[in-house]
Amino acid sequence: MTRPDLDISVRHESDRAVVTLTGELDIGTAPRLTAAVEKALEAKPVRVVLDMSAVSFCDSQGLGTLVVLNRAATRARSVLVLGDVTEFLDRLLHVTGLHQAFTIGPVNGDGTT
Repeated sequence: MTRPDLDISVRHESDRAVVTLTGELDIGTAPRLTAAVEKALEAKPVRVVLDMSAVSFCDSQGLGTLVVLNRAATRARSVLVLGDVTEFLDRLLHVTGLHQAFTIGPVNGDGTT
């Protein structure tokens, strides 16, 4: 049986970095997401948008990682945006009371979130 993975790609735009995630965000993949976002923050973007549209699963470690990355973005004077959140993840954020802790919105190709 193959263990699900998380593919991460990063593209830098004028004022933001878009981190696209595909797969599962869990205890095994969260450290890679942390590394990718920390590297993206080095460029001092106004926003770091996590494109969550293809995230199929998120465990407690994944949620905790999102909280830590949100704080890291704030410290870097950036805004972490959860973009195109799936119904699964939206429900998870509401159930855990974390929905209010994040900026959530669409991912658009026109430079807006």
